[in-house]
Amino acid sequence: MILVDTDVLIDFLRGYPEAVIWFESLGDTPILLCGLSALELLDGCRNRQEADRLLQLLTPYRIVWPGSRDSDRVLIGETAVGLGLPLHTFNVRHFRAIPGLQVAQPYPRSKQRP
Repeated sequence: MILVDTDVLIDFLRGYPEAVIWFESLGDTPILLCGLSALELLDGCRNRQEADRLLQLLTPYRIVWPGSRDSDRVLIGETAVGLGLPLHTFNVRHFRAIPGLQVAQPYPRSKQRP
């Protein structure tokens, strides 16, 4: 089971080759998405059609929400700590202040992305 951050999902949804390869390499590994990440993605939709398409793309992923203790801290990172999972993200500096959080950069990221 892995938890991915919004930036990794954005790369995947934009068809960034390294992200697509990494997601495909996971096989049947369950992928978790913090509900806040889903809301961030929905916030980026320009219209109802994009929102509907995004919701279809997110269907295979299990959405998890921060617990009550997580709500007082950095929510996505604390969700990972609460689940005992590393957070797969490239925004490492955003999460430095969270004790016990393990972060992992899921794939090499070149400077040019779609």
